Amino acid sequence: MKQQNIEAEIRSFVSQEQYKKLLRFFKKEGKFLAVENQISYYFSGEQDLRIQKSDKSAKIWLKKGEMHADSREEIEVKLDLKQFENAEKLFEALGYEVKIKWFRKRNIFAWQGVSVMLDDTKGYGCILELEKMCKESDKEKTVAMLKNKLATLKIAETQKAEFGEKFEYYKKNWQKLVK
Repeated sequence: MKQQNIEAEIRSFVSQEQYKKLLRFFKKEGKFLAVENQISYYFSGEQDLRIQKSDKSAKIWLKKGEMHADSREEIEVKLDLKQFENAEKLFEALGYEVKIKWFRKRNIFAWQGVSVMLDDTKGYGCILELEKMCKESDKEKTVAMLKNKLATLKIAETQKAEFGEKFEYYKKNWQKLVK
């Protein structure tokens, strides 16, 4: 059986008002799974390589393909929370530099067969993300299903160009934006 290692996701920036409304909606209509305070480090290099720690866990992960694409292969290695600093030291010893630090509060829900993340990212904004892991052969069908679910929420999908511009701005200014 082929592994479901493709992350299909649709994301949209939402206002603070929409964020609060969606939080109430998913607490009522979805299954609340967790709230996490997360810190992610994005490393330099050709690939989208990151480490992340939350209140309870840590991981190393690599997302292949283009940033902000609707679907990308994802490789994840879970770590003991105490190993986060060692992971950072390992990548720095290999010549990688931390190019961005990302601080967010993430509310996680299960809703109608998909994972829902409501993020409030310091210096970046509020984002609604609908996600489902799938096989390579199912990625177009899965993305279409996610877009349909986003439409039922009456939230417009944010264009990739807007995510790209905002990400580039954050990358250049994150140290000022997170103070």
